[in-house]
Amino acid sequence: MAIDNAVATRVLLSGNEAIARGAVESGIRVATGYPGTPSTEILETLAHIDTEGYVAWSPNEKVALDVGVGGALAGSRTLVTMKHVGVNVAADTLMSVAYTGVRAALVIVSADDPGVHSSQNEQDNRIYARFAAIPLLEPSDSQEAKDFVGQACAISERFDTPVILRTTTRLSHSKGMVEMGEILAAPAKTYQRDPSKYVLVPSNARVRHEKVLERLAQLEEFSEQTPLNRWEKGSASVGVITSGVCYQYVKEVLPEASVLKLGFTYPLPMQTVREFAASVERLFVVEELEPVLEDQCKAGGIAVEGKTFFSRLGELTPERVREGFQKAGVLPAPAPPTETSKLPVSQNLFRPPALCPGCPHTIPYLVLKKMNALVVGDIGCSTLAVYEPLAAIETTLAMGCSIGMAIGLQKGGVTSRPVVATIGDSTFFHSGIPPLIDAVYNGARITVLILDNHTTAMTGGQDHPGTGRNLRGEISRTIEIAKVCKALGVEQVQVVDPYDVPAVFRTLKAAVNHDGVSVVITNRPCVVSPASIRSAPYEVAASACNACQLCMNLGCPSITWTDEIHEGQHKVTIDPATCIGCAVCALWCPTEAIVPLPDVSAGRSQ
Repeated sequence: MAIDNAVATRVLLSGNEAIARGAVESGIRVATGYPGTPSTEILETLAHIDTEGYVAWSPNEKVALDVGVGGALAGSRTLVTMKHVGVNVAADTLMSVAYTGVRAALVIVSADDPGVHSSQNEQDNRIYARFAAIPLLEPSDSQEAKDFVGQACAISERFDTPVILRTTTRLSHSKGMVEMGEILAAPAKTYQRDPSKYVLVPSNARVRHEKVLERLAQLEEFSEQTPLNRWEKGSASVGVITSGVCYQYVKEVLPEASVLKLGFTYPLPMQTVREFAASVERLFVVEELEPVLEDQCKAGGIAVEGKTFFSRLGELTPERVREGFQKAGVLPAPAPPTETSKLPVSQNLFRPPALCPGCPHTIPYLVLKKMNALVVGDIGCSTLAVYEPLAAIETTLAMGCSIGMAIGLQKGGVTSRPVVATIGDSTFFHSGIPPLIDAVYNGARITVLILDNHTTAMTGGQDHPGTGRNLRGEISRTIEIAKVCKALGVEQVQVVDPYDVPAVFRTLKAAVNHDGVSVVITNRPCVVSPASIRSAPYEVAASACNACQLCMNLGCPSITWTDEIHEGQHKVTIDPATCIGCAVCALWCPTEAIVPLPDVSAGRSQ
C-alpha cells in the first residue's frame, strides 16, 4: 500500500496504515518496535513513507521502548509499536517512564488480539493504562486511528506522560476512508539535563510518584472536557457506553440508542458517565474482553449491565452484540430458523495449520520425535509442529521461554528423556540469549535447537539482527548466532543443513548425548522468503509407490493421498504447484518412488 504525502486527499487505509500516516502528520521522528501481529504493518508502512526519520526494528519490545524513551528525552516525538503480549516484555520500562515523564511525545501502540487470531492469549491491555497511571486512547476506525496519533502526541506533551494508543486486530487490519491531513513540523525541543527527574533512585522515585498522582488528577479533569469522548443523544430508553471498534457494532445494531462513545478511556470521565446514566432508563457497557469500563462504573456507584450479556471470551462482532441485546430483552428474540434457512454444515470444517511445503523445520522435529525427546517449543512458525503428524512439541508458553523452561525441566527431575528447547532465530535475539547464559552458568544438561530461517517468518518475513539488513532494507552488521553462543560459553555448537536428513540425525544425537549445554543451529532460509530459491518440483512414480505413507509423516501440505489403493493403503501424490523441490520426501522414500519432474528445469525462482 503506497501512501503519498499529498494534502487533503481521501485514501483507503487499514488502521495500521492510518497510524503510520498519523505519525508522519504529527512530526514523529523516532519510531521503533518489534514485529507482532496485529501491529507489524505500522512500522513497515512508516518506513516506506517516512524517508528521513529513524524507523527501525529492535530486538525486542523492551529495547524498542528504551530507544523510544531516549528519543523522547532527546526532544523528538516518538512512536513505539508492539502487540499486546509485547507490552509484557516492555512493562519494566513502561512502569518507570510513567514516573519520569517524557520531554517530547511518547506514543505506545498496544495492538490487542481479541479472539486469539495469532497469539498465545487475549489479554486486555487497557488494564496497563490504569496500572501505570497513564492515559489511554482507543480509536474506532481508520480515520480516528490516524487522528488519535496527533491527539496522543498533544496529550503526551501537555501532561508530560507516555500515552497508550490501543488498537485491536479488527481495527488494525480493516480498511476505511481516511482524510489525509497536513504534515506539520513537531515543536522543536532539545535534551535537558535533569537527574532529579530522570534518575529513579528511591529518593527521586518517591517524589515522582507524587507527580504521577497529581498528573492523574489533571487527566481526570481533561477526560471530562476532551472531544475524544462524545455523547450521541438518542432514545432515552437505552444508553450504551462503548469504545474502540465496538462502537461500530453498537451503532449498527442499535442505531436509535443513546451512546457515550469513549475515545479517551483512561482516566474515565466519571461525571460525564453519571450524567449520561441519569439520562437513560437502562444502561449497558459494550466492550471486548475484560469488564474494564463496567467495573469502573460500578465502583463509582453507577448501575450498568454488561458482561451478563456480552462475553469476556473472544472478539465481539455485530452478530454477538445483537445476540447480547436480544438476551437482555432490548431487541426481539430471533425468529426460529425455517427449513429453507438452514444451511448444510460440514462435519470437518477445521483444518489445522501446517508448516509450509519444504519448511526446513520439518526434519529436525521429526528426528526429535523419533528420539523421544521432550521438546519445549517457543513462539513462531515452529509452534505448528505441535500438530499431527509431527506432534513433536509438548509445551509452548511465551516468547523466549523455551530455554529457561528446558533448564527447569532438566533440573526438576526429567532424566529419562533428552530435554530439547527449540527456538527461532528472531526469537533467540528477542529473548533467548539471557536463558542460554543461565543454562551455561548453572550447568544445565539440555540441547538448544535454534531454527535459523534467516527471517522473522511468523509475522511476514521481517529482518532482525541476524539477517544483515535493517527495516529499510539497508545493509547492516550481521550478528552470527553461532559466534554468540560460543561467546556465551557453549562448548558444543554445531550448524547443520536441515535438508540433510542423515546429518540432522547424527548432529542431534551427538548434541543430546553431550554432558552439558549443546546448541544445534539449522541453517536454511524460509521457503516463502523473497530470496528463497525453488528447485524442480517432485512427483510420485505411482508404479513404484508401495503406499507405506512414510512421506505423509512429514506433514508436507504438498503431499496428499490418492484414490489408488495398494494392500489396503492409499498411495500418494505431490502437487507440483506448491512443491518447492526440497527433496526431503525423496530422501525419506524407501522405494525411491519420489523423483523430480522431468519437464521442469531445476533452479527456478519463486
